[in-house]
Amino acid sequence: MSAGPSLYRRHRPRTFAEVVGQDHVVRTLSNAVERDRIHHAYLFVGSRGTGKTSMAKILAACLNCERGPTIDPCGVCESCTSIASATSLDVAEMDAASSNSVDDIRALRESVGFAPISGHRKIYILDEAHMLSTAAWNAFLKTLEEPPPDTLFVLATTDAQKVPATVIDRCHRFDFQRPSVEQIATVLRRAAAAESIVVPEEALSLLARHASGSFRDALGMLEQLETYSGGEISLQDVLAVLGISDSELLFSTLDAIASAEPRAALLAVAVAVDGGRDPAAFIRELEAHARELLIVQTLGGAVPAEIALTPDHDARLATQAGTLGPAVLVRLLDLLSQALVAVRAGSDARTQLELATVRAAKPDLDPAAAAINARLERLEGSAGKPAARLAALAAPPTRQPATHPQVTPAKAPESQAPSVSPGPLAEQPATSPALEPNGKTANAPAEPKEAAVSSVIADEPTGDAMPLTLQALIEVWPAVVATLRSSNAMLGAVVEDAQPVALDGSRLVLAFAADAAFMRKKAEDRASRSALSDAVTKVTGRSLSLDYELRELDDPAEPLTLSAEELVRRLKDEFDAEELPAVEEEAN
Repeated sequence: MSAGPSLYRRHRPRTFAEVVGQDHVVRTLSNAVERDRIHHAYLFVGSRGTGKTSMAKILAACLNCERGPTIDPCGVCESCTSIASATSLDVAEMDAASSNSVDDIRALRESVGFAPISGHRKIYILDEAHMLSTAAWNAFLKTLEEPPPDTLFVLATTDAQKVPATVIDRCHRFDFQRPSVEQIATVLRRAAAAESIVVPEEALSLLARHASGSFRDALGMLEQLETYSGGEISLQDVLAVLGISDSELLFSTLDAIASAEPRAALLAVAVAVDGGRDPAAFIRELEAHARELLIVQTLGGAVPAEIALTPDHDARLATQAGTLGPAVLVRLLDLLSQALVAVRAGSDARTQLELATVRAAKPDLDPAAAAINARLERLEGSAGKPAARLAALAAPPTRQPATHPQVTPAKAPESQAPSVSPGPLAEQPATSPALEPNGKTANAPAEPKEAAVSSVIADEPTGDAMPLTLQALIEVWPAVVATLRSSNAMLGAVVEDAQPVALDGSRLVLAFAADAAFMRKKAEDRASRSALSDAVTKVTGRSLSLDYELRELDDPAEPLTLSAEELVRRLKDEFDAEELPAVEEEAN
């Protein structure tokens, strides 16, 4: 590597034509220079490394070049070379992070009064302008509003919210966009060619992706890698120097999650951590990998340029995206996000990493609704068709062709005629429990599982809603209760022991034990009914109306044995509550 300034300083753009990205800024400033419509103050806003200071120096060179003003400065005259080397007497660079006092601004105001020495204008570049103190801004405001002729101020900041509105009003503002991965790769490719550094495309792409949207960071990493490996940089060098996990570890971990093998997931984590990877960094890399899978999956298997590496890597990414359901990926991202929050709060990073991967690979360990959805998604994938969701939980009878003929339920006495609206329902066996005129299910002997599964099938839903059956709803009822508990713990305790007993189209009958009239009354409250209905919708994707009844529950293994008094006592103990005296209703 040649001696001299750092790589990112040597390869700063010197003209508007060399700028990569920021087309809106380049076009506006170019037109302003050509038409001699330069404003006296500009505010450049953007994250670090996006080219704010470089753009300010290009503007200064355009205005002070010996053949200028021009949009194509020569770069060889005394003015251009002094600006590039930061030695120009007419272009002053000031770091507001260290020079932010009133005295510093007073010195700037005194120098503003002098005419340019060798160039056409005096230009002041104030970097990290938001660091100026309030008193300094007040001292600077008048000068900024009415500067002497041929004086230009360029304020650069990463946090425009800290710049006073009175200052912003006096400037022309430009917002610098974060460069794309391809734009950063272009700059890296150009710098590597100029420095005679051999870098394969996959290594360049990986560097660009880990530059966090900063040209300066990308060139800094390239310089670090050149020092490490000389003039030829390999992909393994990038992985080693930047501490990035081998993509094979990421694919192996996600393969274990897709196969529901928590042991394999733990082994992949052990290989990564025992190999020297930081557990917290590995969590972030898993999160980035899961995000890429979600993007590829959403795009139908296409790998966009911003995440593409090599043909083999891209092909494997598309294949793995097809083996993981969307619910599994979304839940994995949630788990990894929770793990990072726990790590920042002081939890052990490796423990949180292992917990997240095991819970993702084995969702039945987690009673939350998201975990239930992940299990259903996995079952859907095993069935091979999206329409087969919940098939492993409750196999409904074979549906008729697309004509969906209307089927009349088994004939029953008029006193027990089913109140079922005609519609595209699957054929119901004659053993289905009849519905009484009041909308409640008549007592019927216990049915075998197969009959219960096919007893009532709701209308085929549209969109992503799951095709519900009564048995399928019973299977996911714990997830409904868990979802309800997350927003209303007391109501969750009230309906915890209730059981779905009938599903008629969009009407769900929920049964409480015969001696649980108190719980039924609490559930019938309008707010409680709405909250429970919302929880059902979140889990099943179906909007169901609710009816309640008291009956002897079919499953004697989990009877509701709490009396009203016992329930009140338990609620008081669990929630540290107190019982309020009943308010007598006023007589009509």
